[in-house]
Amino acid sequence: MINGDFVAQVSPGIKLLSDDQKQEIHGATLELLRRTGVNVLVPEVRELLKKAGCWLDGERVRIPSHLIEWAIRSAPTRVVLCDRDGNPAMELEGRKGYYGTGSDTPFVLDAYTGERREAVLADVANVAKLVDALEHIDFLMCMGIASDVTENLSDLYHFREMVSNTTKPIIYTAWSRRNLEAIIEMAEAVAGGAEALQRNPFCALYSEPISPLTHAEESCEKLLFLADKGLPVVYTPGMMVGATAPVTVAGALVQANAEQLSGLLITQLVREGAPMIGAGGILFMDMGQGLISYAAPEVMLGNTAFAEMCHFYEIPIFAFSGCSDAKVFDQQAAAEGAVWMMITALGGGNLIHDVGYLEGGITASYEQIAAMDEVAGLVKRFMGGIEINEETIALDVIDQVGPGGHFVGEEHTFKHFRRNWVPKLFDRSSRESWELAGSLTMGDRVNAKVRDIFETYRPAPLDEGVVKTLDAVIEKAEGRMK
Repeated sequence: MINGDFVAQVSPGIKLLSDDQKQEIHGATLELLRRTGVNVLVPEVRELLKKAGCWLDGERVRIPSHLIEWAIRSAPTRVVLCDRDGNPAMELEGRKGYYGTGSDTPFVLDAYTGERREAVLADVANVAKLVDALEHIDFLMCMGIASDVTENLSDLYHFREMVSNTTKPIIYTAWSRRNLEAIIEMAEAVAGGAEALQRNPFCALYSEPISPLTHAEESCEKLLFLADKGLPVVYTPGMMVGATAPVTVAGALVQANAEQLSGLLITQLVREGAPMIGAGGILFMDMGQGLISYAAPEVMLGNTAFAEMCHFYEIPIFAFSGCSDAKVFDQQAAAEGAVWMMITALGGGNLIHDVGYLEGGITASYEQIAAMDEVAGLVKRFMGGIEINEETIALDVIDQVGPGGHFVGEEHTFKHFRRNWVPKLFDRSSRESWELAGSLTMGDRVNAKVRDIFETYRPAPLDEGVVKTLDAVIEKAEGRMK
């Protein structure tokens, strides 16, 4: 008997680690921090750790287990990032996943010439415009390092172009503590003040420890500043497995976890409850090539396991997706990117970045971003699972149609068929229709979409007064450089 009130819906997922293995990784991490510790290169942070009960030996800090356990309990299990207007846009918790681009590539593939060239500030603006226009890309990182502005201040220019060309949440980078302060001044102007930004943050900093096991000066200073303000930070290892971390997945996972949790401790000692997003950053070196791979299965295993550890701690998760080691947007780029999109979703990543990365993370591809937007739509539908209730089981409809009938004209079909995902770039037409439309490949369709957005899409503008404030912050910073 089907109960009309019965509803069952499960989101798909994968599990790499057993509960016992998670406990073993956790225990090994605590022992690594107790026995080996981490280097902390800022005296103020070392003193903070010492007062909390850590043991100091010069720059080396060894951490008792109870402090890490306290930091895990203290950290928020949920971080909400808003859009530019202060409306909630991404709830980073549980297995909720959101896709976004990568950051800081020196090169870009030109969408008109196909040329691999140095990124310029217009590329940062164009990526922001593309992300703003795409339905399933949820947040923005700048992708390019602008080569046509003052090098030491390029991060300020990046932030201005990003916030001027999208209303979606932003993950930004800052080259120094001083530049970070300037970026936050700009962010507060956009949000409507310091309290408004803290209450409804539309942006979060991306920062890293230095593998192996080092919290560098700039990283520490950024953590101190943002934790004190109560603003979110993504703090994730950027290790090269086999070079700056053990070559085994398990060993790299323990080291990455130690770097993450010791960073978490610093934020919580500065301000209990300071928001931090963890995981990410386990990249394997291809020993035959001497280069980092973004699409090796070991990378996918390591980062999926790292996400599981963050689920274990209930820490919001920074994850990888939509990236490739290919040199251009081709079959390899599409295949590796799509596999990443599904695996990361099944692994329960929250803030899923690097959509559009090619060539081991040094080249940005507009086409890869647009193609992965299509894949993200497919993946999000798959992750929505199957709704099971009296209406969807459709016993009465099946009975009414009966053996040998069809469902095309049924009211039930008209009511529900629009819930099925419909592609915008993938082709499902007949060969005859495809040929009549010009026999366009997926690459042709993606490139046409990118160009159309560049040429016709207009993002919502910032208030003129806010624009003047952003320009004034950059002018002041430029004046310091003279």
